[in-house]
Amino acid sequence: MEKVIDINYFELFTGYALMLIPVLALWYYKTGLVKDTLIATARMTVQLLLVGLYLEYIFKLNSIAVNIGWVVLMTVIASYTIVNRSNLKFKLFFIPVVLSGIISIAITDAYFLGFVVKLDNVFDARYFIPVTGMLLGNTIKNVVIALDAFYKRIDDEETYYRWHLANGATKKEALLPFMRDALRVAFNPMIATTAIMGLISLPGMMTGQILGGSNPNIAVKYQIMLLITIFSSAVLNVVLTIFFSNKFAFDAYDNLRKDIFRK
Repeated sequence: MEKVIDINYFELFTGYALMLIPVLALWYYKTGLVKDTLIATARMTVQLLLVGLYLEYIFKLNSIAVNIGWVVLMTVIASYTIVNRSNLKFKLFFIPVVLSGIISIAITDAYFLGFVVKLDNVFDARYFIPVTGMLLGNTIKNVVIALDAFYKRIDDEETYYRWHLANGATKKEALLPFMRDALRVAFNPMIATTAIMGLISLPGMMTGQILGGSNPNIAVKYQIMLLITIFSSAVLNVVLTIFFSNKFAFDAYDNLRKDIFRK
């Protein structure tokens, strides 16, 4: 395979000319999003450049303690983003979301890197950090959607929920329809996207590997397993998050607390 073509900083700068298309469109239609777009793009650029420099150092160091610390930090930031994007109170949901994220990442990372890739060291920075980043990045939206859908529907259909309790259902049984609905809402788009993968678009990780000089067949196998791992991690994360947060979201009589929502 040919060596990957590097993009120097001048060429990177010229690539920003493409931003004229969305900026001009947003400006023309007076969306009020031009400033936010420019700020978001600038932040993305600075953050990724800094992360690139830092990861280069981490990859060379390849310390198990540093790698685990970095992944925990990534999980905390992802959890903060999830709770911040939801309509739920931070102080009640942050710890359950962090705990669910760490457990789901630990299980799926260990299986994928240890049993599928068969790494001697599952904490090898070259694999551990990028794979975890993909798992977390692809899970955020699902957890946000599921949390909001689950608790909002219980609040909207409180009479239906209490009717089940009054007729002898346990809390777990009464919550089952709401859990089912939350999973459907959160994962229907992901399932639809997975079903057409390769027919309409090439996944980002696979494209990156091919551009990096990997054999397409190797890239395909990695991508298949990563999609399965991402889906498994996301479902596990959602289920655990709702399970753990239930401990704080209901009162002693199994009624949904009204103070869990942001006003």
